Amino acid sequence: MSGGFTTILRRDLLLAMRRRGELANPLVFFLIVLTLVPLAVSPSPEQLAKIAPGIIWIMALLATLLSIDGLFQSDYRDGSLEQMIISPQPLWLIVLAKVLAHWLVTGLPLTLLSPLLGIMLSLPEAGYWPMVISLLVGTAALSLIGAIGAALTVALRRGGLLLSLVVTPLYMPVLVFGAGSVQRAVDGFSPDGPLLVVGALMALSLLLAPFACSGALKISMHG
Repeated sequence: MSGGFTTILRRDLLLAMRRRGELANPLVFFLIVLTLVPLAVSPSPEQLAKIAPGIIWIMALLATLLSIDGLFQSDYRDGSLEQMIISPQPLWLIVLAKVLAHWLVTGLPLTLLSPLLGIMLSLPEAGYWPMVISLLVGTAALSLIGAIGAALTVALRRGGLLLSLVVTPLYMPVLVFGAGSVQRAVDGFSPDGPLLVVGALMALSLLLAPFACSGALKISMHG
């Protein structure tokens, strides 16, 4: 089982490295929007500091949503998804490897980039560690939740809009508590409560999402 997990993870990471243009899209989107926010709202550091936690988290959510649509699409088009479903390896383990690869090339870079973006938006120093921790855990939850929508819409020719409609309501708790943890730290309160909720949401997603994706893929392929 561990060998199959490692093989799928390595394969998806290698494919991501070969498609560097697609790999850079979420990061470029993240940077462009956050560069434009001061021009559209106000260059005042005080004004930017008030909206920085929410803006950074919204952009992280949208960047994840932008890339999650392709999680199973290439495998569906070349027929390898069918082979994964009928292989002796547990499908939920294959799904987990693919989600981990997606997070490593999307969520982790966004998290590592977030302190620079915090500087650009004049985020107070107290908000940096809660922002990094909440994004580190929260983007993993976003990838897991988004994988369910990607599995449900994999066989649809234009499933991007439906995918957004399916997963956006499920993303809301992660967004609210992730941004809330940063805002509480900026306001001088302990961010532990919202951070624990984000951690609980990630743990629940890790427990349920691989099995939900497995069922959704089987329905999408044979339904």
